[in-house]
Order: sequence, then C-alpha cells, then structure tokens
Amino acid sequence: MSLRQALQQTTTRFDRPFLHYLIEQPLTAAMLAEVCGTFIPDVPRVYDGTRAGDAGGTARNANTRCYVTRDNAHQFPALTQLVEDLLSRETIECIEHQLERAMDGCYLRMEVICDRQGFWLEPHKDIQEKRMSMLLYANPYGESETLGTDLYDMELRRVKTMPYRHNVGYMFAPAHNTWHGLEKKEIRRERRSLLINYVTFETCWKLPPRKVRAVA
Repeated sequence: MSLRQALQQTTTRFDRPFLHYLIEQPLTAAMLAEVCGTFIPDVPRVYDGTRAGDAGGTARNANTRCYVTRDNAHQFPALTQLVEDLLSRETIECIEHQLERAMDGCYLRMEVICDRQGFWLEPHKDIQEKRMSMLLYANPYGESETLGTDLYDMELRRVKTMPYRHNVGYMFAPAHNTWHGLEKKEIRRERRSLLINYVTFETCWKLPPRKVRAVA
C-alpha cells in the first residue's frame, strides 16, 4: 500500500482537540526497514523539552535525526519512493482536501528521528513555516503505545495520546490551536519515527505547481 492509498483508505478524522487524522499502514516493509535501520548515534544528552537543542548545549539535534535529501537519497531507495509519492499532485491534493489547506509554493522535508530515554517535548505549536506535519511511527521493539504524541487543548490540558504503534501515524495542519508534545515517559530502547513536513522555506524537494485546467 502506498501512502496515498493509506490516506484514502485507512485514515480516520478527528476534530478534537484540533483537526487531525490517524493513518494506518502508511509505509511499506522496505520503508520501515530504512527508518529502523538508519544509524543515529546514541550520545549523552540533557534534554530540555525541545527538539532543536539540549540544556547542556554539547549535543545538537543532528545527533537525533537524519534528513533524507538528494545528496543521500541513494542510501534510502524505499524512502525516495515515498518522496516521489509525496511530490505527486494526486497525493498533495488528497492532503489538501483532508487538511482543508492549500500547499501551493511549498517544499518537502523528511527526516528519520530516534528518541531515547529522557527525551520529552513541552507542549508547543509548530513554526508557522510548516503547512503540514505528519509523523509516522516505527515500533519494532514493542515499546509502550503511550509513547505517541500528546495532544492538548487551548488550556494545555492533555486531551489524547496518539498510539505509538508500528506503521501507524498521524497528520495535521499546524495552526494557532495545534498544541502537541510528549510528556516524560519511559523509553526502554528507542522511539523511532519518520517526520514529514510541507514547509514554506526552501529544501531540495520542491512541490510541483498546481495543474492549470484548460479553458474550453
């Protein structure tokens, strides 16, 4: 099943605490293998509740994530197929319809993430340059389902936790009310995921322009 097929066939819409979709079976076995197999060093860190840095300042975010780019695409043949899917007008229009937001002029950013014991994220809203956020989980080691992202209402009360299940994920359109984070929880081994964004700043993957319909 392709991501587009998953979006069309296995997504469930939720409107509380904000519009978001649960996505099931979005990745192929080969894609999951690349997410799980990407080497990300296990270095000592003092987590500060953000993904951009750490409290000590000695270990930066590059140690916990790996961006998929044109330069290293040869190392990710399966994820490169996913890039092609995410750059197709059919998939873009499906996401636009579900999230009720246009993605004109955007770029794609994709990164493999590995969170380890001690990691947490304070409730936050994504930067305004993000037009779509999608997080797809890889949980081959049977970590607790409670390691999924926590969603909050406008008063920062936790409303729900997305299930951290193997080959399950979610997406939403970042806005003024899309508070989310990860409360401090036990990670026995690692919390793997694939983060996908459509963004307004330039990356190596530009979304194709909207097709202009011919006037009869």
